Amino acid sequence: MKVLVTGGTGYIGSHTVVELQNSGYETIIVDNLSNSTADVTDRIEKITGKRPGFVKLDLCDAQGLGNFLDANPEIDSVIHFAAFKAVGESVQDPLMYYRNNVSGMINLLKEVSERNINNFVYSSSCTVYGEADMLPVSENSPIKKAESPYGFTKQIGEQMLYDLSKVSGLQTIVLRYFNPTGAHDSSLIGELPMGIPNNLVPYITQTAIGKREILTVNGNDYDTPDGTNIRDYIHVVDLAKAHVTSIKRLSEKKNASNIEVFNLGTGNGNSVLEVINTFEESTGVKLNYRIGPRREGDVVSIYSDTKKANDVLGWKAERDLRDMMKTSWSWEKALSEN
Repeated sequence: MKVLVTGGTGYIGSHTVVELQNSGYETIIVDNLSNSTADVTDRIEKITGKRPGFVKLDLCDAQGLGNFLDANPEIDSVIHFAAFKAVGESVQDPLMYYRNNVSGMINLLKEVSERNINNFVYSSSCTVYGEADMLPVSENSPIKKAESPYGFTKQIGEQMLYDLSKVSGLQTIVLRYFNPTGAHDSSLIGELPMGIPNNLVPYITQTAIGKREILTVNGNDYDTPDGTNIRDYIHVVDLAKAHVTSIKRLSEKKNASNIEVFNLGTGNGNSVLEVINTFEESTGVKLNYRIGPRREGDVVSIYSDTKKANDVLGWKAERDLRDMMKTSWSWEKALSEN
């Protein structure tokens, strides 16, 4: 089997390519390198002993995408990561997000459907739930009005897959991630944001190592025990393994319907201050942080009901928050040494 991984040099994509190759799958990556670098393929090769295929390509280039697929007829499965993913940035520049995340996905679905590439795993997000009425959120929780254009692009992506699955042979698994963090145990790959980090943990590690002067906590007046946002943090390696499980499920035709949806989280909610405290306790490094204003587009609290992923997909998160902090810190230190 040959798996196309869009956005495969990115954070989650690169870890998934590692797990795919370690499980015996052949991979080929397309990425426009807007938020990653091509040397990630060297690092994947160091970890796995196998070099993934790589083509620099923007999914908004429909003709280029079609030509690429024609040149690689052995591709039979797709994992689609390629998307912009910063909530705050999407609020400031919504059209950029609609062009990249929606138009690019339309091109991808059109081109793979025309070539009968029917196994499709979609990188979605818990942002599709908006501000949930009840916690934890299950796959049956209502899809609420998105709190950000980023969240809306994920809702649109899911709807496109539902609609297409009714009229084509497409077999899809939608994976709704909660908050990925951590890094590979080798410290060869991890989260590498371009510019100022939008996610909490890279901001923590960059502040701890001295790249950032101070960490800003976005609000402490939320209706939570300590006033800060609560999220379900999941180790990126656990997340990557869920994609391998999903590809295997589709290729063995074990999916119960044309489109299945699974939440990927630990089922535990941790506040921003709890994450900061866990980082300090697990690394011995004290953080310089201050309380700032709320960030537009953020929901108050969200964490997952993982029962369906555990029981039906046969996947369960194994790593805890301390491990996420330790591997993130090891990755940050490795970056500073290079």
